Amino acid sequence: MHALKSSSPGFCGFGEAYFSFVHKDEIKGWKKHKRFALNIVVPVGGIRFVAHDDRHNSCTKGNFFDVILGVGFQYSRLTIPPGVWVSFRGIEDLNLLMNIIPEEHDPTESENITLNSISYAWV
Repeated sequence: MHALKSSSPGFCGFGEAYFSFVHKDEIKGWKKHKRFALNIVVPVGGIRFVAHDDRHNSCTKGNFFDVILGVGFQYSRLTIPPGVWVSFRGIEDLNLLMNIIPEEHDPTESENITLNSISYAWV
């Protein structure tokens, strides 16, 4: 199972790869990165990702993108560009995501807001 190659579209360099567990039915987010894209894969379980674009000059402004990633679902890489909000929910009992980012973690580089700040039905 590949995650990301240096020749892949969306590859912007390597700074850090990190893993996160997401419990079943746990919803995390909304989070937006200011400078860099996220490159996310789900090698264990299944995770539903929702992206919301509120960038002022974007042709997809106001749109939502919803996908479930994982080995038993769709195994692929999800690239979230800078400035797009993302939230996610665990589907299986054990869910693991890996995120590859082009620079080391910087807590001032991202923004977080509460789940009810963006109107989305997780049903």
